[in-house]
Amino acid sequence: MVISISVAIVAIAFAVLVVFLVKTLLSAKDSLDNVSATLKDVQKTMEELTYEVKQTIRNVNDITGDVEHKLQQVDPVVESVKNLGVVLSEITETVKDLTIKTKEVSGTLFDRVKFASGKSEHSTNAHSMVTASTPEDRTLQSYSATYDKNGHNNGAWLNWVDTAVNVWQKFRKIPSK
Repeated sequence: MVISISVAIVAIAFAVLVVFLVKTLLSAKDSLDNVSATLKDVQKTMEELTYEVKQTIRNVNDITGDVEHKLQQVDPVVESVKNLGVVLSEITETVKDLTIKTKEVSGTLFDRVKFASGKSEHSTNAHSMVTASTPEDRTLQSYSATYDKNGHNNGAWLNWVDTAVNVWQKFRKIPSK
């Protein structure tokens, strides 16, 4: 009898063990079913996202091509602006140089006019015409003849014309870079 009771206890223990094992396996099966369903949802979402990502990449490629085309169209404008900057810089340098040279020429002309008018006050017009050595001096002396007897300058505008002509001649002689 002890053996039959032992076998009965082992049989009952085995049955209880099988019941718990079946519950555990059923629980694992449910978990695996949930994981499978989740994976199917993830796979479906990934397929949808893959389609959208591919569309986005196509759009980005189109936009990149369009931007590249527009940049190529703008390149000549940028190059022109660059060249304009170089030209303006050169013009600024030239004007700066011309300003310096104009000041020098103006000072020289002023000294010549001052010297010529001082010379004409101390000598007669005929004598000044004979002793003048440069064409500019002779021109200035001939203009001094336009003054009337009272000392009024009726031909002052002629001095300005002469100065302008001399400045123009000096500019024409300036070597260009």
